[in-house]
Amino acid sequence: MADRELAQLVTRLKTNPPTSYPETAALLSRAKLLLLKLDALTPPSSSSSPRPALLALARDTYEQGALASIRARDPAAFTRYVSQLRPFYELLPAHEGEDERNKIIGLYLLLLLTQGLYGEFHSELEALSMTTAAAGGGVDVEGDRYLGYPIRLERWLMEGSYDRVWKAMKKGEVPCEEFGVFSEILTSQIRSEIASSSERAYPSLPLSSTKSLLFLDSEGAVVEFARSRGWTVKDGQIFFPSAQETGEEEQEKEMSQMVIENTLGYARQLETIV
Repeated sequence: MADRELAQLVTRLKTNPPTSYPETAALLSRAKLLLLKLDALTPPSSSSSPRPALLALARDTYEQGALASIRARDPAAFTRYVSQLRPFYELLPAHEGEDERNKIIGLYLLLLLTQGLYGEFHSELEALSMTTAAAGGGVDVEGDRYLGYPIRLERWLMEGSYDRVWKAMKKGEVPCEEFGVFSEILTSQIRSEIASSSERAYPSLPLSSTKSLLFLDSEGAVVEFARSRGWTVKDGQIFFPSAQETGEEEQEKEMSQMVIENTLGYARQLETIV
């Protein structure tokens, strides 16, 4: 009886989730209580393990909890769900049909990326590659719609190809709605990176160009952003703090100029389309 009710709850969470997080949280709490009653809240530590179908229901419950946490913009709860899912992923084969596992792992990689945890990002990626190899290499990690997305973003961020990142974060380009939650966080991160590149590349830039460069909605927003960075705004021009250049800094300046030119080019293309 309890396992039938659990199956019904999981089906509801997967096919017709409530629109509000409190309702979803209530359903998840009921599901976890049923898992506790069925002794399947955590993976088995002995040979007397629950039925595989019951373990799959536990996995599905935690996956729906993870996705609900992302939609509620609660990264701490999402990280806890990922930790709870790991042992289930080790015990159970990949899903048949739509594989939520790759979606969860892809979202976790994206979370690490938005937090600037590049070391953890690559450790997670290495562990994923090893798991895939051990399973016979059946998953094309970079080709997967969920796993490949954060991998490409990380590569472009490291290259300074911010124009590609901007394009990938557009609503129609993200793999699913949960990935779109991170767009605002990444946008702020990229603005900061572009601002640093601008400071290295030029002594000043026109206010209008800076608006396009930072993908801000108005010149007033540019002025506000400029003040937060300690830039000077005068006569329609943004002046960056001057820095003394030598050797390595000159090379860095050339790279920064290339980054800015590429990003400005993409921004102008967007304006032309609009």
